[in-house]
Amino acid sequence: MSKSTNITWHDTTISKVDRNAQNGHGSCTLWFTGLSGSGKSTIANAVSNELFRQGINEYVLDGDNIRHGLNKDLGFSDHDRTENIRRIGEVAKLFVDSGKIVTTAFISPFRSDREQVRDLFEEGEFIEVFVSCPIEECEKRDPKQLYAKARRGEIKDFTGIDSPYEAPEKPEITIHSNLLTVGEAVEQVLNYLREKNII
Repeated sequence: MSKSTNITWHDTTISKVDRNAQNGHGSCTLWFTGLSGSGKSTIANAVSNELFRQGINEYVLDGDNIRHGLNKDLGFSDHDRTENIRRIGEVAKLFVDSGKIVTTAFISPFRSDREQVRDLFEEGEFIEVFVSCPIEECEKRDPKQLYAKARRGEIKDFTGIDSPYEAPEKPEITIHSNLLTVGEAVEQVLNYLREKNII
């Protein structure tokens, strides 16, 4: 429920269609979701790098980076996780309107939150990318030692340990990051974008 009143959405003179036409490609959100350590950020950044190399307007919204600024007032309770994802969805929508392909890398553990974000976008603009990886493999990787800390009780509400992760039921793309190289995962995403005539 909005707390703001007497406000009106203002359409800009230059539309998303205009920007996409000038760019020579479509705009969308690639919403990478998966457990910590599954490879979301690595693959999202690699996709963004390849899009940039091809001259495509892109931007990465990374979960940790967002929590340094826009969402630094949020913790990791269920309510704060939901608000974190809501804000990111609104920011991603603005990037799509600006004509960019935005890649996001967030655990975003709850289906209802991801569906709420999907509802912000026009058909085909929200592309859910499920980075599937067994938790055992994620724990082996664990570059920040987060799983180890969670197992010791030093981190509470950690997804996959004492907080649930609800895997997507019908993602547009599923990447089995324990079976593919980063390059193969990138190509899988780019092939989808080509098939949908976004790039």
